[in-house]
Amino acid sequence: MKSTLIGLLVALICVLLGGMTHAVSPIFLISNVTALLIVLGGALGATMAGFDMAATKGVFKAIKRAILPPPAADPAKTLTLIVQFARKARHEGLLSLESEITDLDLPFMRKGLQLAIDGSDPDAVAAVLRNDIRTMKARHKVAADWTSSYGIYAPTFGIIGAVIGLIATLAHLDKPEELGAGIGSAFVATFWGVFIANGVMLPLSAKMKRMSTDEAASKEMMLEGVLAIQGGQNPRVIEETLITYLPPSQADQLRLATADVGA
Repeated sequence: MKSTLIGLLVALICVLLGGMTHAVSPIFLISNVTALLIVLGGALGATMAGFDMAATKGVFKAIKRAILPPPAADPAKTLTLIVQFARKARHEGLLSLESEITDLDLPFMRKGLQLAIDGSDPDAVAAVLRNDIRTMKARHKVAADWTSSYGIYAPTFGIIGAVIGLIATLAHLDKPEELGAGIGSAFVATFWGVFIANGVMLPLSAKMKRMSTDEAASKEMMLEGVLAIQGGQNPRVIEETLITYLPPSQADQLRLATADVGA
């Protein structure tokens, strides 16, 4: 779902159209190279100063992922798959799952089930999977904090750009006919600083945090499922335990589908 890309475009278009209603040309805003250089470059440099180079290199991939997210695993399908594995393991033994997980496109679940099949202690399996979730959250937090920091610095550099523009304008008081255009041009930097912060970077940071939370919840469900399968729990109990991870509408649909199958 490309909601982030649509939202960013809606924000940009509406702001530019709003400016046009007051005779502010989008070309005038976009063509101010000085303002863009000060805001984009200044905020970038300040943000880079607060993070290591690896974080800065990795954040562009994270931004792309936030704007154009890959298809996410359907939690209802994941839960159904876990229950199917539980039924098979309960009737045929845990080793029967080895052939099932070979082509499983959920690496986290595949790792957990493989550890269980290999005879690892349940506490060790839980520790490995929880560490995976913890490191994932830490990695995602760096990218979200990076974009948030950029959003904090951008308005400040917009003010710096405005000050520089006003200094340049006031240096030509002998040409009063140019003062209006000069002052208007000076405040373009403030516009871009505020817009880039509130219309781009802070929303991206919020989206990254939301995606990280959703992915962590999905992995927590898989973790509980793997440990329940390893413990030989009743598949029905596993389903009722994990169904709480689903939104209420999906949970109700899954219960109805299960009831129909049972009938």
